Amino acid sequence: MPKSKPGATPKMADVARAAGVSPALVSIVMRGVGGASDETRARVLRIADELGYVPDRRAQQLRQTASRLIGVTFEVQQTFHGDLVEHLYAAAAERGYDVVISAVAPTRTEREALRTLLRERCEAIVMVGSRLSDNELHEIGSQLPAVVVARASGARDVSSVRSDDIAGVGLAIEHLVSLGHRDIVHIDGSDAPGSVDRRRGALDAGHRFGVDVRIVAGGPTEASGAAATRGLLAAGSLPSGVVAFNDRCAAGVLDTLIRAGVDVPGTVSVVGYDDSRLAELSYLQLTTVSQNASELSRSAIDTALALVSGLHPDPVVLTPRLVVRSTTGPVGAAV
Repeated sequence: MPKSKPGATPKMADVARAAGVSPALVSIVMRGVGGASDETRARVLRIADELGYVPDRRAQQLRQTASRLIGVTFEVQQTFHGDLVEHLYAAAAERGYDVVISAVAPTRTEREALRTLLRERCEAIVMVGSRLSDNELHEIGSQLPAVVVARASGARDVSSVRSDDIAGVGLAIEHLVSLGHRDIVHIDGSDAPGSVDRRRGALDAGHRFGVDVRIVAGGPTEASGAAATRGLLAAGSLPSGVVAFNDRCAAGVLDTLIRAGVDVPGTVSVVGYDDSRLAELSYLQLTTVSQNASELSRSAIDTALALVSGLHPDPVVLTPRLVVRSTTGPVGAAV
């Protein structure tokens, strides 16, 4: 059995290392709360006794007074991220937790937002639409239980909760095909989280249904959707159907088409992605793919709390659904 260095006071990390478990699980055992099996609890207590580890009750009390907090980062300019945050508050409250928000903005990087949360004694961090690399995610996951939402995680110690973007864009393409559309454009999300899967979903669905699906460079904002649409208009290569990367991108597409006098959906049908609050606005009524913000948020909180308990939950991939509104219609329906 490994011992601490002579004269050194054994720490919780020493117990975790010797027992082959996470420090979070050792904490659960020492606090006498649920989340560890009887066998694991007995092993951790035995190893702690052998090492001479004595819990710092004062530190525990300080942590307990500041605990039951889950940190959340999100991009303040993304409408769907805001929808998720609203549901994260509710999901956390149902489980007796509160949420600490740290926003990512044009003048504030994601790493700055995370540094703030790491100082707040949060028990776990939920990163909505994180743009960090796998190595950077690993760095965060080594400091605190962490979950990424709306993208996959390539870091073994960081869990993920997302919807199936390949299937989601496939639903959009299938919907347009069912309306008779054969020339379809997918305006992609550039390097935004989820863009790779959505591009793949568009191409796979085009091949599956035997239709021409073109990929046009875009991005996650209204400006990127507008720029892509202006390019299509200028080139005289306007399709009959457009699947935008997200609802914001779709809003830029719609605005540009309407300003150019193109009938929607008579000449061009438009589909967004996310089913954010933007899609429901009376002047848009955008057909879109729903990721189910409420279910994503509940799964994210449950996954974060499982990590806090020392568990290793599998990635969560939810099934999206199509929400049909007024921006799609049969091909060639313009009067």
